[in-house]
Amino acid sequence: MNGFLNILKPPGMTSAAVVAVVKRLTGEKRVGHAGTLDPEAAGVLPIMIGRAARLFDYLVDKEKAYVAEAAFGCATDTQDATGVVVEASDQYPAWETVCAAAKQLEGDILQRPSMFSAIKQDGVAMYERARRGETVEVPLRQVHVESITLHAETPNHGVLMTVRCGRGTYIRSICDDLGKLCGCPAHMRFLLRSQSGVFTLDTAMTLEEAAAHRDAGTLAAQLLPLDWPIQHIRRVDVPGFLRKQVVNGVALPIGKVRGDVPEGGVVRVYLNQEFWGMAARQGDRLVWKCQLPPETSAPSSCVKEAVHEDPA
Repeated sequence: MNGFLNILKPPGMTSAAVVAVVKRLTGEKRVGHAGTLDPEAAGVLPIMIGRAARLFDYLVDKEKAYVAEAAFGCATDTQDATGVVVEASDQYPAWETVCAAAKQLEGDILQRPSMFSAIKQDGVAMYERARRGETVEVPLRQVHVESITLHAETPNHGVLMTVRCGRGTYIRSICDDLGKLCGCPAHMRFLLRSQSGVFTLDTAMTLEEAAAHRDAGTLAAQLLPLDWPIQHIRRVDVPGFLRKQVVNGVALPIGKVRGDVPEGGVVRVYLNQEFWGMAARQGDRLVWKCQLPPETSAPSSCVKEAVHEDPA
């Protein structure tokens, strides 16, 4: 089985646990996720199955969208509802104050994630150090927040909002920073990831639905094709007389392929309307970066497989 599944991760489950379930359902050892979700968070979790993991570097992961609830009145050491309260206040901000503060958190901003974040230092996740009782100083990092849309006030001094942001943005830290800007400590009470690149809620399935498809023998049919999430990358078509070169992974003459390819540009390569992998232009040649021949063809190789951690 080779392709992508768009899983709707439930709250209370780690991303690694979702991968383990999908491995059991598919019987495929090569399974990974493209963007970690915190255990208490729910939402879109792209799952790469089989050779799909080889396309990790080409996925669009800059466009993220989250629905979150910020709760005013206390801040925690984890910046979410699972942590220990470190500051409290009953000076709750007015709606207008929260709106003004949210605007200050849009654009390129510096944020300091919780010491319980998944950021690694010397190969060890910060949260592991924090749980061992170590004092962890998390460095400031620049992230991009496209927009923060406030929807409504919620019970117990909360605010519901949608955050559109780039890779590596901690929504927990957004909530914590909102509290600081409003003069009242805050933490994240709820989080749902509604978009990760081209993966959105409307195409996501639950693990229960995936299990039902497995039992019905239709799970393979639910896989999104290898080239489905990389349509943003330029496409080129190779004429049939170059099939031997394609099959053998030989560099292709740039003048013989159909499609414009700038120097250094990476493209999707197709032969007879079938996706064969990724290549990049080097001078007058198209050099393979990642070959993924169709199922009926001989296996090939690729530069690497990866699992990306994108904290929330």
